[in-house]
Amino acid sequence: MKREPASPYGPKSGLVVCFPASPLVSHPEEGEASPVRVLIVEDDENYREIVSSELEWHGFAVRSFPDGDTLLGSLDAVVEADVIVLDWRLPTISGIDLLPRLRELGVNLPVVFLTSHPLPANEQLAFELGALDFVDKTRGVELLAKRLRLAVGKPTPAAEKPIVCGKLVLSPSTSRAYWNGVDVGLTISEYDIVHFLASNVGTYETYRAIYDAQYYEGFVAGKGTQGYRTNVRSSIKRIRRKFCEVDSTFSEIQNSQTQGYRWRGLTRSY
Repeated sequence: MKREPASPYGPKSGLVVCFPASPLVSHPEEGEASPVRVLIVEDDENYREIVSSELEWHGFAVRSFPDGDTLLGSLDAVVEADVIVLDWRLPTISGIDLLPRLRELGVNLPVVFLTSHPLPANEQLAFELGALDFVDKTRGVELLAKRLRLAVGKPTPAAEKPIVCGKLVLSPSTSRAYWNGVDVGLTISEYDIVHFLASNVGTYETYRAIYDAQYYEGFVAGKGTQGYRTNVRSSIKRIRRKFCEVDSTFSEIQNSQTQGYRWRGLTRSY
């Protein structure tokens, strides 16, 4: 039997798919040797085509699926993917139910949710089930492209110097946070919060300001005018837990019921 040549991308999971050549003129990032291979599961045909075309323009190789069953039926294709993008609401099987199904099948690719239902409870559940990121569709494809590159470790080239704040080291170019030299394993939105607090070390930041740093100024989600506070508390709880898993004595994030949260350290450097 004829053997197929080994994939230059190396083994990643049981998921393999064929990616068609893009008919568009792509604009891959400078210095990138190969395109990031993306699977998109989205039931809105028009939106699926728009996002796929724009990602291809940004230099990605994209294959799209209208529902989870179609994706699950394509596990015997031949070329591996790098990242999966899931819509929250899908026919037959929702995106949040599809994620654990993929894990059960041995598919361990990074999963990013792209959704028009960015409720705090949805975001928290996605992270609890192992999603790497959670992106509101209103943020646009340019931001999605940046998040996908970060998800697979291929950031855009404008590298920034690390930020050092005591035992904390932040890498803006890769959105990674290190404590005592150990990667804390933050999601991108969690990293954004830590970056914001550490950039304003010693100063309490309001719930609203932290929420804006996590999403964007004026973003609205949750119940009532104060719904964002629940989201921020949940995010801080996850962040603290991850730091404590690295260092049980971690206590740098302090809370004030009236003022918000702050990073306790007194100095930072670049």
